[in-house]
Amino acid sequence: MGEIARLFPAAQDDARDLAGAEAAALMDAARIAEALLFAAREPLSAEDIQKRLPRGVEAAAVLDSLKSAYAARGVNLVRVGGKWLFRTATDLAWLLAGAEGEPKRLSRAALETLAIVAYHQPVTRAEIEEIRGVAISKGTLDVLLETGWVRLRGRRRAPGRPLTYGTTTDFLIHFGLEAVTDLPGLEELKGAGLFDGRLPSGFLVPQPNDAEALAADEDPLEDGEEPETPRTEAGDGEGLADEG
Repeated sequence: MGEIARLFPAAQDDARDLAGAEAAALMDAARIAEALLFAAREPLSAEDIQKRLPRGVEAAAVLDSLKSAYAARGVNLVRVGGKWLFRTATDLAWLLAGAEGEPKRLSRAALETLAIVAYHQPVTRAEIEEIRGVAISKGTLDVLLETGWVRLRGRRRAPGRPLTYGTTTDFLIHFGLEAVTDLPGLEELKGAGLFDGRLPSGFLVPQPNDAEALAADEDPLEDGEEPETPRTEAGDGEGLADEG
């Protein structure tokens, strides 16, 4: 390679100039992406960022370089739900734990319901009750909808056309997941001590899937149905942890 460079010095200079120009373009693009992410009120997709970058620079390469640059800092660049955002480094999160007030604590029933929705989505209330083995109050699902971690997806093509539930991007952000498929599998749950004793033969933890597209047995929400947060029924507090 050195011999070739000596034979063609002009080509070597051109290569150096090209490499320098590419590095400069990448640095400029990184600054642009950094500014966009810093100012954004919600996570941005690579496609959102690509639209603002200089021609010829790939957002994927820019985001990977920024992620590496911030890896050891107090703020990290992370991807959750297919989108990118800056967030406090995991080992420093305790410093800000009380900065925004005491968050709502979910009851055991709400946590179990959230886990069922995450792993079995799209899932109906009746299916949640069948999996849990007990009935759940309307307040439990209302609280989960209020957190923004659970959403109404559609209606099951079944008698009564029950509502189906799924998780949201806010769920992924809160729990630090890049995708719902990053939820722990059976072996990881066993390792964490969450399964005690012997499990039934053939017991499996389902592969989570939070695809935006409706499933084959789902219909869209009806006209006038609001997929936002409903109002929790007065006096129904099953979804909140007992402070007493």
